[in-house]
Amino acid sequence: MSNELLTVIEYLSQSRSISRENIIKALENAILSASRKSIHPASELRIKIDPPTGKVQAWATLEVVDHIPQNNDQIVIGKAQERFPDVKPGDKIEWEVTPSNFGRIAAMAARQNLTQQLRRAEKENVQEEFADRLGHILYGTVKKLEAGNVIIDFQKADGILPIREQIRNEEFAIGDRVNALLIKIDINSSGPSLVVSRTAPDFVVRLFEREVSEIHDGAVSIKGIAREAGKRSKIAVAANDPRVDPVGACVGLRGTRVKRITDELGNERVDIVPYSEDIATYVTNALLPAQVQSVKVDEENHALMVIVNEDQSKVAFGRKAQNVRLAGKLVGWTIKLCDETSKERAPSLEEKMKIAAGKLVEALGISAADADTLVANGFVTVEGLKAADADALEAVENIDIDFLRSALEKID
Repeated sequence: MSNELLTVIEYLSQSRSISRENIIKALENAILSASRKSIHPASELRIKIDPPTGKVQAWATLEVVDHIPQNNDQIVIGKAQERFPDVKPGDKIEWEVTPSNFGRIAAMAARQNLTQQLRRAEKENVQEEFADRLGHILYGTVKKLEAGNVIIDFQKADGILPIREQIRNEEFAIGDRVNALLIKIDINSSGPSLVVSRTAPDFVVRLFEREVSEIHDGAVSIKGIAREAGKRSKIAVAANDPRVDPVGACVGLRGTRVKRITDELGNERVDIVPYSEDIATYVTNALLPAQVQSVKVDEENHALMVIVNEDQSKVAFGRKAQNVRLAGKLVGWTIKLCDETSKERAPSLEEKMKIAAGKLVEALGISAADADTLVANGFVTVEGLKAADADALEAVENIDIDFLRSALEKID
């Protein structure tokens, strides 16, 4: 049994890329789980496999007592002193309880329980192997397709690219090479432990770090990103070295660098904009290619009113408001766009009075002069006039009170 067990341990270690220590631990757990009753009824049992020899032993933790044992967790002192001469009542000792036929028991346990234990050991091995690669790009080969999900072979472990993490309209075939961002290591599920994504914003960030040497070297920093996967991304960059053009570095000679990234993303559009500590400048850059006229900053509400020429309004909004939406995500502020001909501003008191007078003319059919007089005396709505005291209305000078009352009665 010992030689056979050592052979199995070595084979599994090499074929499954699991350490001998983890395999031995899994075997010990499997044997203990499957053969507890046949070893010893004590509550605290331990299985030990000697790595050099493959010898399997079982140990029970027992309490030494000076009376007849009351349960299976106790041992009488006379028997205990046969192996441990200095032991005394109340001590706890490890007592070997290896059955004579334990080789056969261990073999059966290994067959029945080892698969589950090894699967767990494999997953723990994967967690240890990939823990420091979370948030980084993995490169693998499509192994199979399952209900829209893509199973990828990353050599030392399989990963899953769930359908929700795939770029829209992206298609895969078995054998395709795939880049994806490692976003989670799940050792508790029954499927692949590595969960990867191609839609995460950080996937684009990592692609830029890989393609742009100035980012890798620290001359350029990525300050923010907003992404709608498969459609468009905006990424803000800043130079840490005044001699470096951050946007030019990311675009590359004749656009070669950014083209490699957009090709990887299935021709997703990527806007590279200069970062600025000044929020007005930052949002102006974020809305490119639209040309901004001015920006009003509302610090209290974390909001920006951006004024553009009428002919730039469509560009600023973008298709289905995508450009302004991504710009808002990038800068982290609420953006309100309006062109110069319709930009919002608070009407003056004079304008408010004219508006109120116009509504009275339309609703009551009175003259503009009477409406202006009523508004000037504080009667700015039909409801206000109807609720007004009769004496108060008669006190208004230069108004046809009878016509006004008739008009009010008609709209009842």
